[in-house]
Amino acid sequence: MALRQPDMTEEEGDGRVVEVEERVRKKGKKKEEEEEWGRDPLEVFGTDLMLRILNKLDARSVALSSLVSRPWHLVASSDTLWSLKCEELWSGKAHIPRMSQVDGLSKFAAYSLSVMDGKRTRITKYDLSDHAWEFHFSKAAPEYWRNLDPYWKGTGRPMRRYFHLDGSQSADPGDKVWGGHECCYCTVTSSLEDGKIREHYVRINRWPRLCVSRRQDWSWEMKNYLCSYSSIRDTDKPGGTGPLFPVM
Repeated sequence: MALRQPDMTEEEGDGRVVEVEERVRKKGKKKEEEEEWGRDPLEVFGTDLMLRILNKLDARSVALSSLVSRPWHLVASSDTLWSLKCEELWSGKAHIPRMSQVDGLSKFAAYSLSVMDGKRTRITKYDLSDHAWEFHFSKAAPEYWRNLDPYWKGTGRPMRRYFHLDGSQSADPGDKVWGGHECCYCTVTSSLEDGKIREHYVRINRWPRLCVSRRQDWSWEMKNYLCSYSSIRDTDKPGGTGPLFPVM
């Protein structure tokens, strides 16, 4: 035989209703919080605040955030944001890539092209001709040549050399080492079947080949056992320097 439940008083009934309503309210609030946390931060904070937040991140993180969605791409690739990133990247560099200075190019693209070009170690005739070069003999060079070299004598600034697009090379007037002789250069690059560079060098007349390297400040260095060339800083050169298109 089933037992009969005792009747609830009016106060107990009201208390049960309040308890149920409180549970429903808490559950609804929790659901709202979960939905709030699940919302797109761009919708929550807005464009202006997100730009300020993204500006505090490193360039790689900002670039990755541009892949989230189309609205995120529009914000994360804005010139307002990447102009500052470009200034930070170019600060202290010896040369600014010409391809990053093209009119109408977005700052996002300018940054990406600058990073790519800064890693390049294959020198072109445009790199050679766009810069003035400091030149000096090495310790292994004949003593007669070193005695004419201000670098070793400490009698003035290092000698300078200039490459030209027609394949010729020149020096400053009155250069004792130069002597007015005819001089030409060429760049030589050989590749493997997979496209990787096997060797790359610059040759001037019949002198030993010059091995090419790149410094962290994006300047160039070319040397062999007799002499060394170093590109001179020209950050403020209008329009930048080097090739107009990416070089592999």
